[in-house]
Amino acid sequence: MINADFRKNPEITPLILIVDDEETQQLFMRRVMEKEGYQIIEASNGQECLEICQQKLPDIVLLDAMMPVMDGFSCCAQLKALPETQQVPVLMITALEDKKSVNQAFEVGATDYITKPIHWPVLIQRVRRLIQQSQLYRQLLESQEKTERLLLNILPEPIAKRLQQTEIVIADHFANVSVLFADMVGFTQLASQISATELVAKLNSIFSEFDQLTEHYRLEKIKTIGDGYMVASGLPIPRDDHADAIVDMALAMQEMIMRLTQKTKEPISLRIGIHTGSVVAGVIGIKKFSYDLWGDTVNIASRMEQHSLPGCIQIAEATYSQLSKQHLFTERGVIDVKGKGKMKTYLCDCSEYLTRASA
Repeated sequence: MINADFRKNPEITPLILIVDDEETQQLFMRRVMEKEGYQIIEASNGQECLEICQQKLPDIVLLDAMMPVMDGFSCCAQLKALPETQQVPVLMITALEDKKSVNQAFEVGATDYITKPIHWPVLIQRVRRLIQQSQLYRQLLESQEKTERLLLNILPEPIAKRLQQTEIVIADHFANVSVLFADMVGFTQLASQISATELVAKLNSIFSEFDQLTEHYRLEKIKTIGDGYMVASGLPIPRDDHADAIVDMALAMQEMIMRLTQKTKEPISLRIGIHTGSVVAGVIGIKKFSYDLWGDTVNIASRMEQHSLPGCIQIAEATYSQLSKQHLFTERGVIDVKGKGKMKTYLCDCSEYLTRASA
């Protein structure tokens, strides 16, 4: 059944394009269709039909077969050849009754066929059926677009496309990427002092700004873990400046938190750790699936964050060696990293850097 709401809402009222060179026939069809509650536009030949469809897409075309300038068969063939009109249903209306003409109509892409003299109740029923099919198809397309947008919010675009192509196992090795972990120091204590709604709203506000920074620097957000945030640079599309890009992201994150705390006076700071190396990346799960990373690089990046200081960015030597902005960091010395032993690290005190940068 056609969506009955269209009679009350002109924005969703189906639009019918009547194409006929006989004015009397066109008048009768317009009156019948308007009585059914449809919007009507008209053309007198196939060329006019094509021009109108380029300006305003109808829900259905009632197309006469025999017309001057361009006949209905040629017009229908062109409608079906154009990407923007190929899904618009075409109901051919003609005095021709021979099988050859019927076959020709379907060969050029007509959706249905009715002969003159028109039996109006039959025409009405067929128009209703074709509009219903058209509406259902558009709803399907809208649903698919929503699904694709949701998928792109969960997965990187190249990975989402591979998943849509039914690739069963998505796993890639990247030889040289940078991974960042950030954790909000003091947030746990703050969480105990505010309501659940305020807590989620505050986290959402902060992480939303981080998400915008991720897009700005063309990085890949991997996930959030409580009040922690994980980002990768150099995947799924490799890039030579991955270390510089992720440090730029880290500095911007620290600046954002500094602006927030200056405004709210809340005792929150950000501790960031970065490491560079090889990882395996892939999609796991069949429900609530996610794009994740594995390997020593991920573990060490996490340790860099854990051993970092509030308001600072700590990086391992592997990241430092690939930076063009090494002057931002000072050698911290050797720290004991769980599972890896002694590692040389470098530290950027962002409070001093951001103060100098804003001076």
